[in-house]
Amino acid sequence: MGRRSSKKSQEPPPEPMPARVEPCVATLVDRPPAGPEWAFEVKWDGYRLAVHIEPDRIRIITRGGYDWTSRFPSIAAEARLLGLKTAILDGEAVVLDEHGRSDFGMLQRALGRKPSLHDPREILFFAFDLLYLDGRDLRRLPLSERRRLLEPIVAGCAGVIRLSEEVEASGEEFFRIACEHGLEGIVAKHREKPYRSGRGDWWQKITCKRRDSFVIVGFEPSTVPGAIGRLLLAAKRGEGLHYVGGCGTGWTHDMSTELRKLLESIATNATAVNLKRKNAVFVEPRLVAEVEYTAWTEEGKLRHPSFKGIRERADDAGVFELT
Repeated sequence: MGRRSSKKSQEPPPEPMPARVEPCVATLVDRPPAGPEWAFEVKWDGYRLAVHIEPDRIRIITRGGYDWTSRFPSIAAEARLLGLKTAILDGEAVVLDEHGRSDFGMLQRALGRKPSLHDPREILFFAFDLLYLDGRDLRRLPLSERRRLLEPIVAGCAGVIRLSEEVEASGEEFFRIACEHGLEGIVAKHREKPYRSGRGDWWQKITCKRRDSFVIVGFEPSTVPGAIGRLLLAAKRGEGLHYVGGCGTGWTHDMSTELRKLLESIATNATAVNLKRKNAVFVEPRLVAEVEYTAWTEEGKLRHPSFKGIRERADDAGVFELT
């Protein structure tokens, strides 16, 4: 009597879900790349997050590797409703203004512990990549395939989790329109590249204005009682910090007084940079300012800087680094 053959599953064994994936970071370039191999999206102005969906929990991990699930309860709650056993969504948490543009300052106020005009439920998560799905690590796949798997999950969602749409246009045309509408810029991604952690030219960002993060090392008081005249800013250089100038615009009076109280609470006699300033108040380098500026001066200082928001340095993967 012949032996009965048993069918073996052709499915590969499940791959372990990473506890954290260091994000792919776009490289700043002057002009959008050209060619059909490039996909284009809006450059969102918010917090880069990875949403980890697991059978018994949801974790929301920042770019620097911190668990901020408790700060984004609406995103976590909606992630449970996507019907996925396991997944990692890569995207950006934002708050949109009345024109549909992401606004980092509004996001900061929605996340703040103090009373705000902005409800935390206003925070949206725009998903633009899928790194893991139901036992399969997708990072080796080209972007076009990862997007094919992502779109059915979040396309058409109108809640707090949404799809970051690819725009069908040339990079030059899309960039021109983005700047005309007051957006921060655009991102170009190579359709055929796998997901690679760290910074590389397979993802490129083109900004309408320059925007970076700098460590706050002190401030100069304003002539207005209780307010700030200028923030003193530094960039990374090697293992230390290097002074790159002051920023004196971009805040309301109320924001200025709140910021001064916050900085006075971490004032110190020690300076994190080689700088002497009469009347300056130096602070522990624990906070990071988001700053928009037009260029660098020949002396290595920021030209026309404007304050856009503040974040904790504990999550400082994006602090500008001088080379």
